[in-house]
Amino acid sequence: MNFIRGVISGQPAGPQHSGVETIQKLCDRVASSTLLEDRRDAVRALKSLSKKYRMEVGSQAMDHLIRILQTDSADSEILGYALDTIYNIICSDEEDEQEEMQKQVDDVGAQFTERFIQDPENITLLLTLLEEFDFHVRWPGVKLLTALLKNQCAQVQGIILVSPMGVSRLMDLLADSREVIRNDGLLLLQQLTKSNAAIQKIVAFENAFERLLDIITEEGTSDGGIVVEDCLLLLLNLLKNNSSNQNFFKEGSYIQRMKPWFEVGDDNAGWSAQKVTNLHYMLQLVRVLVSPVNSPGATASCQKAMFHCGLLQQLCTILMATGVPADILTETINTVSEVIRGSQVNQDYFASVNAPSNPPRPAIVVLLMSMVNERQPFVLRCAVLYCFQCFLYKNQKGQGEIVATLLPSTIDANSISAGQLLCGGLFSADSLSNWCAAVALAHALQDNLTQKEQLLRVQLATSLGKPPVSLLQQCTNILSQGDKISRRGSKVQTRVGLLMLLCTWISNCPIAVTHFLHNQENVPFLTAQISENLGEDERLVQGLCALLLGICIYYNDNSLENYTKDKLKQLIEKRIGKENFVEKLGFITKHELYSRAAQKPQPVFSTPEHMLFDHEFTKLVKELEGVITKAVHKSSEEEKKEEEVKKTLEQHDSIVTQYKELIREQDAQINELKAQVASMTSQSEQMQATITQQLTQIQQHKDQYNILKLKLGKTGDQSASQGEGAHVNGLQSEELSQLREELEELRRQHAQQQTQLAEQDTLIASLKSEAAHSAEAAEGTSANAELLKELEALRAQVMSQAADINQLTESQELLRRAEAVQSGPGSVDNGVDMARVAELEKQLAAQSTEAQKLQEEVKGLNASRAGMEADLASATSTAAILQAEVSKLQQEVQESKKEQDDLLMLLADQDQKILTLKQKLKDLGETIEDEDDLDSKDQSEDDEDEEEEEEDDE
Repeated sequence: MNFIRGVISGQPAGPQHSGVETIQKLCDRVASSTLLEDRRDAVRALKSLSKKYRMEVGSQAMDHLIRILQTDSADSEILGYALDTIYNIICSDEEDEQEEMQKQVDDVGAQFTERFIQDPENITLLLTLLEEFDFHVRWPGVKLLTALLKNQCAQVQGIILVSPMGVSRLMDLLADSREVIRNDGLLLLQQLTKSNAAIQKIVAFENAFERLLDIITEEGTSDGGIVVEDCLLLLLNLLKNNSSNQNFFKEGSYIQRMKPWFEVGDDNAGWSAQKVTNLHYMLQLVRVLVSPVNSPGATASCQKAMFHCGLLQQLCTILMATGVPADILTETINTVSEVIRGSQVNQDYFASVNAPSNPPRPAIVVLLMSMVNERQPFVLRCAVLYCFQCFLYKNQKGQGEIVATLLPSTIDANSISAGQLLCGGLFSADSLSNWCAAVALAHALQDNLTQKEQLLRVQLATSLGKPPVSLLQQCTNILSQGDKISRRGSKVQTRVGLLMLLCTWISNCPIAVTHFLHNQENVPFLTAQISENLGEDERLVQGLCALLLGICIYYNDNSLENYTKDKLKQLIEKRIGKENFVEKLGFITKHELYSRAAQKPQPVFSTPEHMLFDHEFTKLVKELEGVITKAVHKSSEEEKKEEEVKKTLEQHDSIVTQYKELIREQDAQINELKAQVASMTSQSEQMQATITQQLTQIQQHKDQYNILKLKLGKTGDQSASQGEGAHVNGLQSEELSQLREELEELRRQHAQQQTQLAEQDTLIASLKSEAAHSAEAAEGTSANAELLKELEALRAQVMSQAADINQLTESQELLRRAEAVQSGPGSVDNGVDMARVAELEKQLAAQSTEAQKLQEEVKGLNASRAGMEADLASATSTAAILQAEVSKLQQEVQESKKEQDDLLMLLADQDQKILTLKQKLKDLGETIEDEDDLDSKDQSEDDEDEEEEEEDDE
């Protein structure tokens, strides 16, 4: 015990021992001691020796320390000592070591780390110990696991990934109330999430985004300390190149929580280094979500969310603010660039942003002023160029606005426009400004045939007294002068920029090709540049000249007799040689800077001299290199055949297109008819519902009318005077007159029935007497039976007539009472009931008329619907017929293509046979002249004739 205390206190205890012997004794004590206190003291002594004797302690005590972690888990103090000792063995905290020593230390740490993780249960044990809340266990455990991840990241990640709840246990560190453990937990998660998408997804779904954003807010966002930086680095690990986590971040509405990070005040002086770092990582986090390497759909959704939450507006505010550090301003420009890239809404908003100047200028103009200013930092000029490229990417509206500032009709002499700045940069004495302006102008023409043709109208005034020249001519003039103009920077850079602009301008634009070839000096200049043997620096210029000449061949419409496709190819063959031309064309893609520029859209260059290629131009080269090579090698006959085939195919395609358009029109008509049918059906249903409602109302009014009649009748029975008169007076005068007429009719009928009744009574009496006589004479005869039946029928008729007479009598009495009451004083008091009955009658008549009208409209709609269905059936049958014709034409096109392929094969076989026969004739001694020799002889004879004619003219 005294020996251990002596080691810990540093005092000699008895005879002196070497470090190795001391470590050996301590390891024996740890392994053999039965008392916990003895083992604890031994482990504490090993901890004090582990920094000085790192190798010895690690080689002898590692297994004992692991056993302590397994067996003495109940004692937090000995666990803390053991964890600290293993940490000192694996990781050295010495800061003053030399580089070589540091490499040796790293190798030693990697060896001990590999030894520790040979048994995966050790990592599982360490994860279990991290659940211990005791500070002296949890903090050393966090540091040890972080060191293990630094030394053997992939292996430790694999063990943690398969460990049950391994990642979840580590995520609990962020919820620890002790900031030291929480902050070291952030460092641990940074190492854990490096380059492992599976762990990144698990951490994200363990609510990491919510916790990290809360910590950033608590620490003061951009004004916070290094903890904010650690949170941002962890967020970058989780989101970079992980589309699943990016989508989860967007769907969780975490983009909206980023907006307050970029709220910068008016006073931006005195930014701390930590604030600059924090804001830099925040901007990088935004760029990760909208990076061009992400899928287009994910990028577009994030761009939309950033616009709607106001994040883009906040970034533009920083962009136009004063006092912002240069590196933050540069990164903000790059961030805004990728937020607006390819998003029409965001691009339109950016075009509307004005700088806070007097007078206000568009932000694009202010940025371009920085780009063409050679006194601005190089990285800032690159960022502005990238911003301008992103603003024009897939933005034909913006391209038109930029080109319009160069046209004569829109130039404003009192203000500086984007077009004027680009022209100024294009023709300045600074080569970097030339290159940036040329590339920016090329992006204004990218994939936009209209603007390429519009730019041909631009005229430039070179000097007083001289006529203006076109922008295209001025570019070729500067290109041809080359070394004659003194410039600051690389002369190759200027020429490369102008050649990229010209290639982009005239590609896929036959009119621009014609304008370029119209200048008689351009083609000789290009052929001279390509055919010369220049140095390494000029090889790229030769390749670009070859590309420009190849574009003139491929997109040539043969409108100029002197520079048709055939003549240009003959010129290449005579002056340059086809193989030499193709070799020079290949100089572009073989250049070392070409592959760098082709990797990503952002122009990132270490020095201005390396700024040669543009990303979009590399795509153009990749697209055109193959087709230009084929175009140069093809003969005129092959081109004619291909043109014929193209014309045939175009005719077929035009026919198919016409039929497709006809089918589309008919589909549109069918859809329109269907919409009309659906609309009329809905209208019919609405009208049917209206009719039903009207009929219901009519029935209700009828019921009310009947109720009033019943009430009128009941009141007449109860009171013979005023009460009955009140209900009867509710009837209209027209109804009373009608009732009088009916009463007169009933009286006449009553008189007739009285007469008939008297006659029937007489007949009955006579029948009875006859029946009595006949009964006495013959009781069982059939005549008696018939007379009895007739008698019963007459009785029934008499009874029914008697009932009718009673009803008529009651009606007569009711009418009499009504007349009596009408003439009495009670008629004035019951006017309200008469008005109500009159109103009900009017409503009843109006509703009956409306119901008839609605029924007529329903009949008309049904007839119209039937007609539309017939038209729809006819259009459907026509579409089917047209579709059959289209398929037939497509089959014919395929057959014609097959026949053409067979013809090409046959021609190839014939050419091979001809070559074989020619070779045989040559072998036999016959002189055979090739077609190329004949063509060259003819061409030389034509040239000699032309020279003789010119001499004769002179």
